[in-house]
Amino acid sequence: MPLAYDGGPMRKGGARGAYSSGTAPGAAPGGHDGGMAGLEGMEQPRGDGRATASRWSPTVEDERALKALELFGNPTEQEVPLPSRPESAATARRLVQMVVLRQWGLNARTTEDAVLLVSELVGNAVRHTGARVFGLRLRHRRGWIRVEVRDPSRGLPCLMPVQEMDISGRGLFLVDKLADRWGVDLLPRGKTTWFEMRVTDR
Repeated sequence: MPLAYDGGPMRKGGARGAYSSGTAPGAAPGGHDGGMAGLEGMEQPRGDGRATASRWSPTVEDERALKALELFGNPTEQEVPLPSRPESAATARRLVQMVVLRQWGLNARTTEDAVLLVSELVGNAVRHTGARVFGLRLRHRRGWIRVEVRDPSRGLPCLMPVQEMDISGRGLFLVDKLADRWGVDLLPRGKTTWFEMRVTDR
């Protein structure tokens, strides 16, 4: 389902918080406010979204992820600004990996899914919003993690049909498939696209 930024209202939801069918309509606890992007230069998976994620190796990426954390900051402490370029999807993946797997101590399966989905959100933000910078924020409350991508465009993404053989335009489809909840919050300037995943805390 391609993310179609049409500048108008989403097919579901209202002005604040356009929700997927699996998303609770109430505001998330903690007053979260929203962000989104994709896997650059890679064929999108045709079945289960973990087809791509399974090629990701936490051990190999640890050193790069730590360097990304040192260079850009910790997205659990404050929103991290990243340049709106395709290579920022890799930076976002590394930041999410370091936080979810190492800092929060969650399992590899959760980490793989979060890494895949943040990449999709970032890729679409880079391709469709015309922004120079976007923001990445990660939050953790008991039983849930939340990933937010904020950009300055108020154009809302639409969940659109995807055919079985499509190899692109599957970003929001994967978010809808793998996340427990997702949505878009309109801000005075721009929007935040977010997803949440239910987790078992250690």
